[in-house]
Amino acid sequence: MEGQAKQAYFVNEAFNNEEQQQQPHGAGGGGGVGTDNMPRRRSKDLHLDLHAKKAQEEQLSAAAPTLDFDDILPLIGEFGRYQKILFLLMIPFAFFVAFVYFTQIFLTLVPEQHWCHVPELDALDVEARLALSIPMANGEYNNCYMYDVNYTEVLAKGMIMADPKWPQIKCRQGWSYNFTEIPYSTVATEQNWVCDDAALPTYAQSIFFLGAIVGGLLFGWVADRFGRIPALISCNMMGLVAGVATAFANSFWQFATMRFFVGFAFDNCFTMMYILVLEYVGPKYRTFVANMSIAIFFTGAACLLPWIAYYVADWKLLTVITSAPLLLAVLTPLVVPESARWLVSQGKVDRAIGILKRLEQRNGRKVPAQTYQHFSDSCRRLHDQEQAQNASYSVLDLFKTPRLRRITLLLIVIWMAISLVFDGHVRNVGSLGLDIFFTFTVASFTELPADTLLTVTLDRFGRRWLACGSMVASGIFSLLATVVPVGVYSATLAIMGRFFVNISYNIGLQYAAEILPTVVRAQGVAFIHIMGYVASIIAPFVVYLANISTALPLIILGLLGIIGGLLSLLLPETLHHDLPQTLTDGEEFGRGQSIWDFPCLAKQLDDDVDKCNDVEDMRSQAFVRGTQTGASLNASTRGELRSSILRRSVQSRNSTKL
Repeated sequence: MEGQAKQAYFVNEAFNNEEQQQQPHGAGGGGGVGTDNMPRRRSKDLHLDLHAKKAQEEQLSAAAPTLDFDDILPLIGEFGRYQKILFLLMIPFAFFVAFVYFTQIFLTLVPEQHWCHVPELDALDVEARLALSIPMANGEYNNCYMYDVNYTEVLAKGMIMADPKWPQIKCRQGWSYNFTEIPYSTVATEQNWVCDDAALPTYAQSIFFLGAIVGGLLFGWVADRFGRIPALISCNMMGLVAGVATAFANSFWQFATMRFFVGFAFDNCFTMMYILVLEYVGPKYRTFVANMSIAIFFTGAACLLPWIAYYVADWKLLTVITSAPLLLAVLTPLVVPESARWLVSQGKVDRAIGILKRLEQRNGRKVPAQTYQHFSDSCRRLHDQEQAQNASYSVLDLFKTPRLRRITLLLIVIWMAISLVFDGHVRNVGSLGLDIFFTFTVASFTELPADTLLTVTLDRFGRRWLACGSMVASGIFSLLATVVPVGVYSATLAIMGRFFVNISYNIGLQYAAEILPTVVRAQGVAFIHIMGYVASIIAPFVVYLANISTALPLIILGLLGIIGGLLSLLLPETLHHDLPQTLTDGEEFGRGQSIWDFPCLAKQLDDDVDKCNDVEDMRSQAFVRGTQTGASLNASTRGELRSSILRRSVQSRNSTKL
């Protein structure tokens, strides 16, 4: 049929060309009518011919096969030699994001045992100094007050114990720190960010997340305007410069300013590379690459970081060691190709095909030229459609209809809860009563089993109940950690809470990318992602409540986890359902679903019906690919989404783990 259509088209074109060559003889020069046997064609006839030709071209276009990246990648090689190299090249970038995200924890550690410094008592040992100068509070020496007496006279009298009736004042000449558990001086201890200034590290961490929001918008725009590789290099260079400059900070505001610019690189420094690699991996292996790159590389870096800090034992050197490797990003263009999907979105289809051909050669495959031609034609058609769609919709459309508005608000609240609980657990390890270096390592290691478990269960149990179960479990374990003795028991339960919120985090962004309609998915997920950063800004202040009571952060994290999990049940399930394309689809999506529907049971019933009626082909290949192997990446061919953060959210952090 395709060959016949093309032949008809060429015959018609030949006829039209011949007719056009003959026409000037009859229309030109004066009196040419009699020299040509063909009559003049009226404008009405020409108008009809143009309509017929246009209809014919549309018919031919519809007859041509539509190919997207998920169709052509299996021909090139879904996970061939070149993709495996790209997978390994994710290692340094996974280390970068772990270092950028977690290093500040070890830059601002403050030993629990710190007391007012009294220079007159320096000749005495620690116990003697404390006994003479520091009042007791709840059976422990006070961190922020000292006795207001003349210590020279006290020593002259030979006194060895303080009188509890002596007047007390706040520390006047700095603090002394017990560096037994934390064996190095940090920026917080050097600049005495304790007592009245104890919240300064919290402010610095929140300023870091403000930088992450600004950096996400800035480098997202760079990624959309100039490509993924320039954005990847520029954000890593920003992290490099600001990270090294942190070592020279001599005040809080200098430190906070540098953390703001380091925040520019957060997430971007890895997820740009993450997206690039996922785009070149076929649907069959995308789940593995998406999960295992986080589970192995990111987890490995997070587990290694505390021991780098421990053995380096110098906060300034630590900032340099964790920032300098970002310089490797300048080598990216030598080994990593530009995003072919982005090139298609910019109309640079030929350049995208050139990259795919290089991939084909390095994987030892052979793809017919006609396949690339069909792919090129499909990309150009879809690019034109996307241009029209992106000009017509905005994130405000999500709030114009009742069901879609409710779903959007639920997604925002749930993702904010997940982000806050996740970041809260990350930063609360110092309040669990155990060695922070060991506890941080064990808590970070939970990412590996969490991602592995999710890979096995996500397509069986669906998004809704798995999100609910993991968040509620995280909340329950967090609350249980507050009713057991501080130490091994409380730390174990809190780490279990971290394990389950890891699962929730991995589900969260993917869920939003599936539920929101295609025409506004980019902006919707971007907005939800930004609201997650807002929650992360609050998280350090929740953790700071441990200064009032060590149980308070876990109580708040536990309650938020349970509430967020239960709210997840109000969302529609997406597994084994056609994902919404239009706003109307989004408004109707999930209507009629019961809160007790379980995808694993529904799928089993569907399989029984298929066996009885032999209707396995009822679901199109596009639907299967969209619901099982990465709807958001498949959609990016049909609409390479213009939002800055979508590249970091829809297609990052497991948006392809369907």
